[in-house]
Amino acid sequence: MVCHEEALASKQCFGTCFLHSGLPLLLLLSFPPCLLLAQNFNTSVLILQGIEMLSLGSFKTGGILLAGLFVYDIFWVFFTPVMVSVAKSFDAPIKLLFPTADAARPFSMLGLGDIVIPGIFVALALRFDVSRNIKNRYFNSAFLGYTAGMTVTIVVMNWFQAAQPALLYIVPGVTGFVAVHSLWNGEVKP
Repeated sequence: MVCHEEALASKQCFGTCFLHSGLPLLLLLSFPPCLLLAQNFNTSVLILQGIEMLSLGSFKTGGILLAGLFVYDIFWVFFTPVMVSVAKSFDAPIKLLFPTADAARPFSMLGLGDIVIPGIFVALALRFDVSRNIKNRYFNSAFLGYTAGMTVTIVVMNWFQAAQPALLYIVPGVTGFVAVHSLWNGEVKP
């Protein structure tokens, strides 16, 4: 969790932090652990803005999008080094960093797309509940599925100590919980 002192002293780091975080966060960066906090804060703001501003028209569209990104994420993480190397080398608010106890691998990363895209599906479930005047039934299912998928992602990532495609676990969680919920209530059209 300790930042490199050279990076903190660099004018480029301060310029980038100023552009992304503003002056208050720039002042906080005089303490090395705050660089991680600033990065995660900026990423969280982008995540919330992405979920708020983007929307899906239907569960069918959301399912197709998630299925495509499911395959995309698995291919680029497991079969090529591109996704991991870009995420490690690109210093921008495109990932959340979590400290680990492993000195060889001080951070675990979670990409912006692994949060925003399933988050848009969860937001669709909330809008669906509101439009039907029901009390968060599908939202609760989608959110519980997202939480279960994220939990499995973190456990597997720490267990194997290797990069994992988060959508491999999140997509089945989100879509599976919503599908089971709708089947259970008999609300699926043939």
